[in-house]
Amino acid sequence: MYRERRAPIAGTVLWTSTVPADTVATRVLPDGCLDLLWSSRSGLLVAGPDRTAYLSVSGPGERWVGLRLPPGTGPAVLGVPADELRDRRVPLADLWGDRATAELAERADRAPGEALTAVALTRLRAAGGVDPLGVRVAGRLAAGATVATTAAEVGLDPRVLHRRCLALFGYGPKTLARILRMRRALALARTGTPLAEVAARSGYADQAHLTRDVRALAGVPPTVLLRPAQSGSGA
Repeated sequence: MYRERRAPIAGTVLWTSTVPADTVATRVLPDGCLDLLWSSRSGLLVAGPDRTAYLSVSGPGERWVGLRLPPGTGPAVLGVPADELRDRRVPLADLWGDRATAELAERADRAPGEALTAVALTRLRAAGGVDPLGVRVAGRLAAGATVATTAAEVGLDPRVLHRRCLALFGYGPKTLARILRMRRALALARTGTPLAEVAARSGYADQAHLTRDVRALAGVPPTVLLRPAQSGSGA
């Protein structure tokens, strides 16, 4: 019962999830993103960038709508550095205050996808747009560039890059690179490519290295993640 589509902000995804009659636990893999969320039970929430998989437990019939903000975009929309939200799920009112979220909550109860998208667009424009450094760094790391190469290309000392990445992504460039490499490897594996070939093409030393790294980030080996319904949204 999970669906997603592109939203009218570059790189963002609007997703919906409706839980069946039984309580459901979903393993949410780290992806460097922040999510602006609406839950039929919990209201407006923010999911920060995770370093490891998050086990999301939803009640029977609970409905979720989320706007997944790509790496580097969340801080401009939410108004706080990403590392303040790392590995956290917090009510949106804790960031914006009750008064600022009251009207949004009413709109979200009627049309959550439209409300989340509209407020994100408004706040992003007010912030002057996304920090171009975040877009550039995330793009290069997602393509498999090393941290050293990326630092040189953006013209920053590695220590300065690390500090900027904490604010933009919630963690340093090495952690972001590991997470994006895992995502790249799993996407390739889902095409039916053997894991040994996936490891070689994704920059791992061998299949054992791939398995260890995925287990460290996701909590389970890739063979488990490649089974149906083993990963999910940012709730």
